[in-house]
Amino acid sequence: MSALAWSEELVLQHPQMDATHEEFVELLNAAQAALARSEAEGLAAWDALVEHTIGHFGQEDRWMLATGFAKDNCHSRQHDQVLAIMQEVARLARDHQDFGPLQRIIPELAAWFSMHAQSMDSSLAIHLQVAGFDPETGLCQKPQAVDAAPISGCGSDHCAPDHASA
Repeated sequence: MSALAWSEELVLQHPQMDATHEEFVELLNAAQAALARSEAEGLAAWDALVEHTIGHFGQEDRWMLATGFAKDNCHSRQHDQVLAIMQEVARLARDHQDFGPLQRIIPELAAWFSMHAQSMDSSLAIHLQVAGFDPETGLCQKPQAVDAAPISGCGSDHCAPDHASA
């Protein structure tokens, strides 16, 4: 059984984000399958997921900065926290042969990712659309949409405050 199935619930109507998210799901499932075969294969597949995630989160963080988010917004902080945990799990497996955290994190990461994509990333996709942000050029067609105070929240109704204090 897959840790997470790619589904319409995860599609955000943002082609580049959707492609990156679909790759994340594939790599997460590959790590789960590889770990079932052997610890060494599982760690190698996990490392591939971590590498992907560094680029994935970095891409979203750059988009947020380009479209009016504060550098220390809650969405980026969540990225930092999750990536740090993923890297620590890899370190424990590699340095201490402790594969328990790696085995336990896969279903937890699947649940987190589903929630994150449907809340924070969904809000980001809408924000990027409103701003007319072109991920290829890094330019906003509607810069007035991002000229307000920097966004310190994630941009969704689930996160407050939406803007940093002046």
